[in-house]
Amino acid sequence: MTPARTIALALLAATLASPSALSQGAKVSSPPELARVADQLKPGEWVWAPTVAPSGPVLIYVDLSRQRATVYRNGVRIAVSTISSGKLHHDTPTGVFTILQKAAKHRSTKYNSAPMPYMQRLTWDGVALHAGGLPGYPESHGCIHLPYTFSQQLFTITTLGATVVVEGNAINHITTTDGSLLAPMSAAGTPVTETHLDNAEFRWQPEKSPTGPLTIIISKHDQRIVVLRNGVEIGRSVAQINDDDPGSHVIDYTADAQGKPRWIYVGLPGHDNDAGRELDEATLNRVHMPRTFYEDIHAALTPGSTTILVTQSSVGAEAGKKITILDSVVPKP
Repeated sequence: MTPARTIALALLAATLASPSALSQGAKVSSPPELARVADQLKPGEWVWAPTVAPSGPVLIYVDLSRQRATVYRNGVRIAVSTISSGKLHHDTPTGVFTILQKAAKHRSTKYNSAPMPYMQRLTWDGVALHAGGLPGYPESHGCIHLPYTFSQQLFTITTLGATVVVEGNAINHITTTDGSLLAPMSAAGTPVTETHLDNAEFRWQPEKSPTGPLTIIISKHDQRIVVLRNGVEIGRSVAQINDDDPGSHVIDYTADAQGKPRWIYVGLPGHDNDAGRELDEATLNRVHMPRTFYEDIHAALTPGSTTILVTQSSVGAEAGKKITILDSVVPKP
């Protein structure tokens, strides 16, 4: 494990071990790098970074093998939580579900009026996401238990009809997803096929998702740029990113009082001084991308619905494969 990841995990553990931590897990916000240590979260722990993708379709991916729930918005991971699923003879069903009903204060009609806070129903016969016990192993009657505050936060961003994918096996631990930064499933619950660039510099397919919020991911780890619109990847490109900052940064494309577009930083934890700062030319000079790809992105930008995530997380690039950009350009503010 790298020193940065070790420090991040230690900070998370220290926060959750504090006396003020809730019994169902402390309220923890985090840049996306911290979610990479999701397998080491203890029962009741979770990470939450909603500003990474402030809008777009929500997908909840429940991995029974790892006893984890990962939340994606606009195709990008924004949260990871420990869970407790159904115990023996009360197995949580697998498959693709939609949220059928929501109730912040709900009681079971099946099990002695047991409380089910922030209930999000997946089946009419009683399976739901809700706040509940998290002993570190499957112990529910089929529902998916979440930390109390996490379930509360999740409740605020979901809508009826949102997709919930449940996979894996809590007993046999069948391997499912690796919990990557990008969603393994589409908002419709179908697997997303990862397609590499091969020998091409970039790919631009805006017709795959003509409208919706735009998320641009700049992966320093992979030296790649990925563009998602309404949860669908519409572009991918090689890049030259000369930045050794190990942290994450989120930048929103907005407009000032006169309607002039500008890029403004969002203050992620650990980068609180970023908040409100305007993107400067020196930072832009660290990024080079194919000229045509830049022009395609620039034409698709819309103030108020475009976000850039600069991260060390991987976006699924070919391992170790670098491509020289023949006609590169530096973005302009």
